[in-house]
Amino acid sequence: MLHKAIQVRLYPTKEQEILLAQTFGCARWWWNFALNKSIETYKETGKGLGQVALNSLLPQLKKAEDTKWLADCYSQVLQATTLNLTTAYKNFFEKSAGFPKFKSKHGKQSVQYPQNVKIVDGDVKLPGNIGIIKAKIHRPIEGKIKTVTVSKTPSGKYLASILTEIEGDKPSTSEGKIYGIDLGLKHFAVVSDGKKVSKYDNPKHIAKHEKNLKLKQRKLARKVKGSKSRNKYRKLVAKVYERVSNSRQDFLHKLSYKLVSDSQAVILENLHIKGMVRNHNLAKAISDCGWGMFTNFLSYKLERKGGKLVEIDRWFPSSKLCHVCFYQIGEMPLDVREWDCPNCKTHHDRDENASHNIRAEGIRMLKAEGSAVSAVGGEVRPKLGRKSKLRHSPVSTEAPPSGEAKAG
Repeated sequence: MLHKAIQVRLYPTKEQEILLAQTFGCARWWWNFALNKSIETYKETGKGLGQVALNSLLPQLKKAEDTKWLADCYSQVLQATTLNLTTAYKNFFEKSAGFPKFKSKHGKQSVQYPQNVKIVDGDVKLPGNIGIIKAKIHRPIEGKIKTVTVSKTPSGKYLASILTEIEGDKPSTSEGKIYGIDLGLKHFAVVSDGKKVSKYDNPKHIAKHEKNLKLKQRKLARKVKGSKSRNKYRKLVAKVYERVSNSRQDFLHKLSYKLVSDSQAVILENLHIKGMVRNHNLAKAISDCGWGMFTNFLSYKLERKGGKLVEIDRWFPSSKLCHVCFYQIGEMPLDVREWDCPNCKTHHDRDENASHNIRAEGIRMLKAEGSAVSAVGGEVRPKLGRKSKLRHSPVSTEAPPSGEAKAG
């Protein structure tokens, strides 16, 4: 079975906007209530509340005078909220995510419909009292609809992320190029295919909108909280951020598609982005790149095609290792962009050399795993390398094509 997600734009009527706002409010209130109840229970007993225990609280709340309005919300939405909360707790205890946070009525709002959503004449029909919402579906929806997440962005747009399940075995390929990618700040990606090196400049999305963003944020800060004027400027600021996000996604989608379309494997470093953004001088630039998003895009696109994404260990000395004779130098400050190998006298561009080494290390890993790869160009080291991993994404998630670092 393969999973695929497609995001479509919704155009609800005024009445449907009110009903959606009520649904968002109910789901948000229930998340906050359940999270608070779980925290209190854990403090008292040392144990949390599971999905069944939390859902058992809902019938009483729907009958209580103060919270009887919960009964107006489609029941599956509240149960999906419970599932998402328990999953968030599980991820926290497995140390794969932070502690669940309370939700605010400000910012993005979303609810999940786990069943009974249908596509009717190109529009989206939601269960409950909302009915058919006009939609712009830009590509065919393949397979069986599993879940639909409806959201409202801070700028006021309504979106539906439709997750489908497609029958069939996962494809597998051993044909095509193998790319080694060195991610950076000046050049977003330096890519080696074993024969030639391609450089893709960093678009610097935030820098292009920074002047406009500062102007609108300054005006927003002067508005009185709760006023219509403040709400107006809040949406204007949100639209600028949305434009930045869309342009970043568009660049990442196009580049990832280009690399995946003619490759059997893509190899890059497993970067510790969370640690890297602690450098306050580079935090904004690193976050703006979207390396983590780029890795995810590569992962699901490769999985859908039958290719592989290989992440080599972040401590692998890709920049310090001569890809010609494998001589490794000692220290190399970040401001050193070119160097000569003391052993074979080869002159290296730091990033180009790193991309060659990343590619060779990834091919070594693939062959060690027993994968059938046709490594065209570049020598493969049989022993050198550190702890690394092969990565496969379980679910493909794709936003419409409209739109984190290694600094060295």
